[in-house]
Amino acid sequence: MNPTAIRTVDFRGRSLSKIGYRNELPRAELDIETALLSISPILKTVKNGNESDLLDLCEKFDGIRPNSIRVPISEIESALNSLDAEIRKALEEAIRRITKAHSDQLRSEIFTQVVAGGEVTHKQIPVDRVGLYVPGGRAVYPSSVIMNVVPAQIAKVASIAVASPPQVENGGLPNKTILATCALLGITEVYAIGGAQAIAMFAYGVEGVCEGVDVITGPGNIYVAAAKRALRGLVGIDSEAGPTEVAILADQSANPNEVAADLISQAEHDVIAAAILITDSPQLVEAVQIELGEKVSKTKHQERIRSALSGKQSAIVLVDSMAQGVDVANAYAAEHLEIQTVNSKEVSKQIRNAGAVFIGRFTPVSLGDYSAGSNHVLPTGGCACHSSGLSVQTFLKGVSFIEYDESAFTEIAANVITLANSEDLPAHGEAISARFESKK
Repeated sequence: MNPTAIRTVDFRGRSLSKIGYRNELPRAELDIETALLSISPILKTVKNGNESDLLDLCEKFDGIRPNSIRVPISEIESALNSLDAEIRKALEEAIRRITKAHSDQLRSEIFTQVVAGGEVTHKQIPVDRVGLYVPGGRAVYPSSVIMNVVPAQIAKVASIAVASPPQVENGGLPNKTILATCALLGITEVYAIGGAQAIAMFAYGVEGVCEGVDVITGPGNIYVAAAKRALRGLVGIDSEAGPTEVAILADQSANPNEVAADLISQAEHDVIAAAILITDSPQLVEAVQIELGEKVSKTKHQERIRSALSGKQSAIVLVDSMAQGVDVANAYAAEHLEIQTVNSKEVSKQIRNAGAVFIGRFTPVSLGDYSAGSNHVLPTGGCACHSSGLSVQTFLKGVSFIEYDESAFTEIAANVITLANSEDLPAHGEAISARFESKK
């Protein structure tokens, strides 16, 4: 018996609606409502608290009490000085590629002359201050520092702060590689705090410790997601990122060894990570199952991977054709979608719902996780059908600047008064007519 068996969902001979597919496709079950209840006391403590309260929360949830919540600049610089040369080189290349790709996301100012003397200029203006969260649980994510910081810097956000959980093995400081990556990017405002308490600190601000922010971004566990949901409105957020997920749309041309490796790579993140293979080839299914059985037993985090692959959130999905496979992929709206088919580029043009699409066998998700140039902070849990991944636009606000001269104003005044009266808002119309009275 294969100890890494992954269940099968069979859609062959069935044509369902988008909702129909979505209802039968596997997903991790996250009890966000219970998490909201759990974090409510934390949010209250941070809102009304001080640094000592934050340190208490670190000690309770991370098992260590930092010397201070704010990381000294000397520690950030020291982490960079001790960084392995090869890791530094890899990080610098990732920064270069991500900077290049994200720089092209900037939008130009748009000027519209509505009528002679009446104009609207639409500008993209950066938010004043952002809080960027970098998780520090089962794995270390210096790549997430890059993915959050670079687009914020390109957007020209004036004030950027990073928070990451204190580590027992680093004396209550965040992971050294995370600190070193902050130093590479010129970030000196770093906080040793994680979880819901970090999100609350950014949202509310804590006097003498951390000024409140306008936008919070970055992935995290269910408690981070719950805090972002609870505080959305007080601050802007990128999304409520849940467990990572990959869907691979593949036909008989796909290499089963590579497909299995890609499924395993995402299952490595967490026991509730989702790995989905969508295919019209029973032969590929059989071959992938064999490869999974062989590969997982040789992998470092095999217990975690087995749990993820055998969990209810993972499956092999059989379809009649690639056309049906595309429908299933669009219904699932994966965080990461790989396309490994004969005509991957053409198939990709039919994809509407995905956080990011990886085309062809030489574009695995792992490439996007680090050095493709794209961003790896992406919508999960089906949110890719309505939300985008982290980008420069996350840190920009669209603001319209309107200017009418007297002639253009006079031309449209009666129209505005008519519409105001039709909505039973006569004072709106009177604000127009007052301009004519002022001329007398």
